[in-house]
Amino acid sequence: MPKSKRFIEFIKSFKCRLMIIFIIMAIVPGIILRVGILKSYESRAVSIRESEILSQAKILTNQIATSDYIDGDESDIIHAQIEMLTTIYDGRVIIVNDAFRIIHDTYNLDDGKTIISEEVIKSLNGQEITNVDSENHYIEMAIPITDPNDKKNTILGVMVISVSTDNIELNLEYLRVIALIIEVVLGVAIAFFGILISLRLVKPFHKLSDSIESIQTGYGDDSLQVNDYTETIQICEKFNAMLGRMKVMDDSRQEFVSNVSHELKTPMTSIKVLADSLNSMPDAPVELYQEFMEDITNEIERETKIINDLLSLVKMDKSAADLNITTVNINELLEQILKRLQPIADKQKVELVLESFRPVSAEVDEVKITLAFTNLIENAIKYNKNDGEGWVHVSLNADHQYFYLKVEDSGIGIPEESLEHIYERFYRVDKSHSREIGGTGLGLAITRNSILMHRGAIKVYSVLNEGTTFDVRIPLNYIA
Repeated sequence: MPKSKRFIEFIKSFKCRLMIIFIIMAIVPGIILRVGILKSYESRAVSIRESEILSQAKILTNQIATSDYIDGDESDIIHAQIEMLTTIYDGRVIIVNDAFRIIHDTYNLDDGKTIISEEVIKSLNGQEITNVDSENHYIEMAIPITDPNDKKNTILGVMVISVSTDNIELNLEYLRVIALIIEVVLGVAIAFFGILISLRLVKPFHKLSDSIESIQTGYGDDSLQVNDYTETIQICEKFNAMLGRMKVMDDSRQEFVSNVSHELKTPMTSIKVLADSLNSMPDAPVELYQEFMEDITNEIERETKIINDLLSLVKMDKSAADLNITTVNINELLEQILKRLQPIADKQKVELVLESFRPVSAEVDEVKITLAFTNLIENAIKYNKNDGEGWVHVSLNADHQYFYLKVEDSGIGIPEESLEHIYERFYRVDKSHSREIGGTGLGLAITRNSILMHRGAIKVYSVLNEGTTFDVRIPLNYIA
């Protein structure tokens, strides 16, 4: 097999899809977890930093407010505390009075200058401002300076603090590297075990394929047994059921061929015996010759009937596309059938009655449906009582969707054990009686096939020595 084809088959395989699923399950949650944890850490670290600075700044602003530091009175203690704050947090502190003049800058860059910014203005109006610049890695805060002892909360100035977050970013980078390493290791581990698990999971399906191949080649068991999963059990059950049906069909075919051979051979054997008898008697009387020739003619007619029924059955086995669907008056069709069969009924001394409850027109193949109905009614006549009290009742009814044909008789009936076999080819309930009346054992098989081709249904009810009823249901409108 070419490598490209092998690769395509692997890509389409269930095993490959399982591997992909496991790999995705390993990678995606790791990425989500890593990003979520890092974001949470960053947000938490910045929030803690803000709280610490704000707490320290509050202490300083209270000290500044209670001293004359805003008015220019230098305080070494305050200076020391401001410097300590900038050292600890690697930042810059600017003290601004209410006239927007910078009275102290820890960087000694803007001392004495005027600063007018949005943050300072808002702080002089009593607001605490905090801005976090993630891109440049710093936090900027503007805190109003108010005297805690002043009930009016007069704002004396503003403390502006800028603090670096580089150390947070460094920790974050370190955590990113650690998280990435863990993610890769876990991803590889999960992917590896995922591949092993996927190989294990698809193993029963390989076993299933090998078993089917063994059955196909004839070297395996006659049934499929892979009980690893519920799904494989179900597949095995369906496959074994299919094998059973195929075996039944194969046996049926063999039996059919055997029956056909036997049924065709029997009349030919009879004809040969009769012909050999005539040839062995050159001086036989004319009456004997006439008797033997009549027997030969009967056997030929029997052979012809078997062949015709076989041809009809073969036609019935073809697809429904062979149906010649036309709109047929079912009432008139049944009247014609009964008219043709009336001489047979009169000969058997059987009363033949047709009862139509309403006019019925249906889309059917007239030839095939006629053959089916004729077989049902003719069988009801031939397998009836011959004491002059026999009857056959044919009734026709319909609703908005189907028409219904019922054929009832007072005949010999069918044994219960034979009911499920009557539609089988060459099956005869009473072989001796069937031969007497010229039955081939194909009539009901032809009838059933014709009805099924019309998307219909047939049911039989029978009591031995009391009679038989056939119920037929066929759609009024044919659906291909």
